[in-house]
Amino acid sequence: MRENWPIYHPEFPDFLRRLAQTPPMARLEQVGMNCGCEYTSFPRFAGWLPYSRLDHSVGVALIVWHFTGDLRQSAAGLLHDVATPAFAHVVDFLHGDHLRQESTEARTAELIGRSPELQALLGEYGLTTEDVADYHRYPIADNDSPQLSADRLEYTLGNLRGYGFADGDTVRAFYEDLTIWQDEAGRPELAFRTPGTACAFAEAALKTARIYVADEDRFAMQALAALLADALARDILEEDDLYGTEPLVIQRLEADPVSAARWRRFRRFCRLERSADRPEGGIWYRFPAKLRYIDPLAVGRGRASRLDAGVRQAQESFLATDFSLWIGVPEDAIPEEDTVS
Repeated sequence: MRENWPIYHPEFPDFLRRLAQTPPMARLEQVGMNCGCEYTSFPRFAGWLPYSRLDHSVGVALIVWHFTGDLRQSAAGLLHDVATPAFAHVVDFLHGDHLRQESTEARTAELIGRSPELQALLGEYGLTTEDVADYHRYPIADNDSPQLSADRLEYTLGNLRGYGFADGDTVRAFYEDLTIWQDEAGRPELAFRTPGTACAFAEAALKTARIYVADEDRFAMQALAALLADALARDILEEDDLYGTEPLVIQRLEADPVSAARWRRFRRFCRLERSADRPEGGIWYRFPAKLRYIDPLAVGRGRASRLDAGVRQAQESFLATDFSLWIGVPEDAIPEEDTVS
């Protein structure tokens, strides 16, 4: 979120600002980080601060720039979510990719390549589409979980603040303890100077990770994916519509009576029930979730899980999260006016 930008880097470099103002990037201002959950009425999501994919993308770019001073890597960090569709990872659920959540990344190079504004600016700065279309090439921008990268760092710090788990001073304390170190394979990785800070960050990151796999979060994303799938099947939406903004997709849904009723029902979801067996009637789902967590390095000391048994046990408990129950809304809990066929 933008409140964190000055923490990441005191200035917003002109080349990043210009890239962020291009139409493909400006679209992300109306694509949320929370995958449609914030549109429901679940109490868990009440009071969350606004947090867009543009906020996140700029944050990643500023972190990469702060630690590397490298234009190519920073631009790749900025553009890494340019292909993110409306409601973000809900579209991965739609495509049956809810465990990997990578189904939309293939469009990144295509969208960069066909944007005249991006192509003009990249050329001005001596960059090519290949230089910036795959941020996985740059370990500070992205690396394999559970390592710490600019991408994971930014959404963790953003969500710690957005969910009310941390204030600005806490975010700053985490960030200012970071430096670049080498991982076990000798590649550069963001690492904490202080072992205690590394462990505190690992524990804080688990707070956000538990939200990402909470029953309400998983239910909301699957329910919204089902809503979109129905609209696509009935030609209310086309796949390309999902690469517009969330307000435009919602506008199309609300223009169709059936989709509008489904959207109203989605907005009113406020309470879930859990069951070992699938109940009759209602809306019920049972599926596992992508388990995101971070096990950061402390300079010269190894990873937090090695330094603190409590951190290790908390991570192991998280990785053993039980997804065996059915989660859903019984038929009698759905208001009659929102019941659709």
